[in-house]
Amino acid sequence: MTITDLNEARREKQPQHELSAIEIAAIMDEIGRHAREAAVHLAGRDGKAMESALYCAAASMRANVDLILTANARDMEGARAANLSAAMLDRLKLDDARIAAMVRSLDEIAAMPNPVGQVLTGWDRPNGLHIERVSVPLGVIGIIYESRPNVTADAAALCLRAGNAVILRGGSESYHSSRAIHECILEGLNAARIPEGAVQRVPTTDRAAVGYMLGNMTQYIDVIVPRGGRSLTERVTRDARVPVIGHLDGLVHLYVDGKADLEMARRIVLNAKMRRTGICGAAETLLIDRRCAAAHLPVLVDDLIKAGCEVRGDADVQAVDQRVTPVSEADWTTEYLDAIISVRIVEGVEEAIAHIQRYGSQHTETIITDDGPTAEHFLSQVDSAIVMHNASTQFADGGEFGMGAEIGISTSKLHARGPVGAAQLTSYKYVVRGTGQTRA
Repeated sequence: MTITDLNEARREKQPQHELSAIEIAAIMDEIGRHAREAAVHLAGRDGKAMESALYCAAASMRANVDLILTANARDMEGARAANLSAAMLDRLKLDDARIAAMVRSLDEIAAMPNPVGQVLTGWDRPNGLHIERVSVPLGVIGIIYESRPNVTADAAALCLRAGNAVILRGGSESYHSSRAIHECILEGLNAARIPEGAVQRVPTTDRAAVGYMLGNMTQYIDVIVPRGGRSLTERVTRDARVPVIGHLDGLVHLYVDGKADLEMARRIVLNAKMRRTGICGAAETLLIDRRCAAAHLPVLVDDLIKAGCEVRGDADVQAVDQRVTPVSEADWTTEYLDAIISVRIVEGVEEAIAHIQRYGSQHTETIITDDGPTAEHFLSQVDSAIVMHNASTQFADGGEFGMGAEIGISTSKLHARGPVGAAQLTSYKYVVRGTGQTRA
């Protein structure tokens, strides 16, 4: 069955922008009930069913690339008419390569070991009790995201692989793309005889549906994951009545130490900033050790500017290149998601760490140096979800970590931290086995 057949069978209406409170409640409660029922069903299935569903979904996406691209072209047309930013347009756009990457992610996630039912640890007590800590699904996960249609595939696959039901609420700008991708996921569910309630998409762009998810579905949703800009994450964190996994900003730092190899620094800095400027792993601040500033800074600044990046710097940095514009205090806490970078000269690794602690968002930071002890000091002292040595911050990605994909980078210190893949979408329970013991 093709996507066209599925769409015709469902006869889904065009997205409705404004619904009454009663209509929103009816739609969302029905979705919630189906999700909870599906979560119970998934808990009783082994991992092979989820694996089969994902392989079938990947095959459906391969067979329907043209339909997905047509849906995405419709979204892109609307996004341009709405004057969305270049970063938002980049996140929204699909092409053959990006669809192929989504398909690979589905296959990779399907091929992963089942994260559910794993004995994380076990021990015996003196009284003969045997205790195990065993991984279990979280239950029902709500994903609220903007722009990126690939999140529809990634989030569905990761949640399903971990035995969770998921409710997807994508942004209005990616409505048609997400719908086409979701239909491929449903084809996979049907092939594996998994209820469609396991992966549901909110069928309206009315923002009241988001409010209802956050405040009125505690009996259905166990965890909410926001994937988008600061305003979305702030709202979800503020209004959600269930636990939230997410991060506010990706204030990512590069520190070029006095013992950094210049050619390595050039490659890493340019890649970390300019490979894709609109992702949360893109570098926003460059810190240079004064010991190497005279030799390294002019070259690094020139590379960035020639690549089309605006460089904002303090007085010392401006003195190096007249094309550098003044940096403001606000720049140090700005996630540009654009071809802009703030640059500062620091007095060694301690001042770099102090800057990151003051201005950072505990997302991802890299040190570039050939000095092993300095690198280890940076890695141990910087309190971010991801810390790197001699590598581009653009590797802050679940796929690059070998997780197949991720539904976000968590900066939380509770539950998941860093890339959130299938294994991070599980909890655990204690299983205790006895031989008739009673407590005195």
